[in-house]
Amino acid sequence: MEISQVGAKKADASLDANAKAKCIRGIVGAASGNLVEWFDFYIYAVFAAYFTKALTPQTMEPLTQSIYVWGVFAASFFMRPIGSWLFGRIADRHGRKRSMVASIYLMGFSSFLFAALPTYAQVGMLAPLLLLLVRLLQGLSVGGEYGAVATYMSELGLKGQRGFFASFQYVTLSGGQLLASLLSVIMLAFLSEQQLHDGAWRIPFVLGGFAAIVSLIARKRLDETLSNDASESKESGSLIALLKQHWQSFILVIGYTAAGSLCFYIITVYSKTYLTNIGIDSKVVGYIMTTSLFVFMISQPLFGIISDKIGRRAAMITFTLSMIIFIYPVMVLGMRHFAQSPIIIALLLIFLMMLLSFYTSISGLVKAEMFPPHLRALGVGVSYAIGNAIFGGSAPSVALQFKASDAENAFFIYVMVVLVICLLCCFKLPKEPKYLNDKH
Repeated sequence: MEISQVGAKKADASLDANAKAKCIRGIVGAASGNLVEWFDFYIYAVFAAYFTKALTPQTMEPLTQSIYVWGVFAASFFMRPIGSWLFGRIADRHGRKRSMVASIYLMGFSSFLFAALPTYAQVGMLAPLLLLLVRLLQGLSVGGEYGAVATYMSELGLKGQRGFFASFQYVTLSGGQLLASLLSVIMLAFLSEQQLHDGAWRIPFVLGGFAAIVSLIARKRLDETLSNDASESKESGSLIALLKQHWQSFILVIGYTAAGSLCFYIITVYSKTYLTNIGIDSKVVGYIMTTSLFVFMISQPLFGIISDKIGRRAAMITFTLSMIIFIYPVMVLGMRHFAQSPIIIALLLIFLMMLLSFYTSISGLVKAEMFPPHLRALGVGVSYAIGNAIFGGSAPSVALQFKASDAENAFFIYVMVVLVICLLCCFKLPKEPKYLNDKH
């Protein structure tokens, strides 16, 4: 009898080890492609200052040129709902793996196109139009990426550890930002700013295109997490079924995505422009952003573990309340008061990133827990894309509009209002999710 029990325990341990190995293999495969997707997407933000003059009319004022380029950045986010619907439908009907492979193909293609864009001096007004069109392609690709990857990682995560495993989506997402920021630091170490303005800004997009090709190898080896029953459902991947049966969850996800994305793009993207505008040297800003993003990246699993302990609802409420309290004093008072001290500026930025991590570490999981398997990738992707398009992607452009109106501080009051709406949505989150519940 004892021998039998020992054998059973060994078999269970072997199954657990195999499940963990499969989980880790899948997370690495999905995450590697996710890193490339977001690197390709964020090199636009990091190198925008260098291609702005080359791709926009020279008759424009510098601020107007910047507003247009960041307006294109915002416009690409409005392609995300379309990408989320298209790739989410593929993911729910034909598999998460097929959707992720297709999205990385599209991102690689659009990165090579970006590197080949003609300048305004060469083709006139066609240059800013082509900039918009290629950026829209990138938005379409990333729109499909988020929902499929968030769903895949959430389904692959082991019970009781889903927060930890799901957090690697933002490890690689912020890793993509970090690599983009690090690349700018390296390029500025070997090239002058004039050389970057003169065409060296194309190099990151070429690198991004080749990285996308390499990441296909890892993605093509992934195991599928979509069951046959889910894929064969008549409602699988149906937007009509999603909106009819799960409209409350859909609206709820849009609500807390709005604030999460808005804070994410302010802290990790717009802050680079913000710090430059308050007089900090661009090279110093590059060091600050690279250091801060590295800390942010490696912190995600820790906050994922915290969410496994305290629950997604408590983590989301913590994020929202703390950000309401600190976003204005840190960005408006702290950053400007300590503008001459790069170390303190970096610490302030890292502090905000730690508060943000209560959201980012479980961003995909807290959405995936709201939808059933046959509608999960679609529900996660489209609701996220809508909230992100309206509030997240528009953040740099809206902030610049406030600045142009001499009301930059009022922008952060707008952020606080959105956070209050998010807080109301967080209180509506169930204490125990109906789907992907560890008790089932």
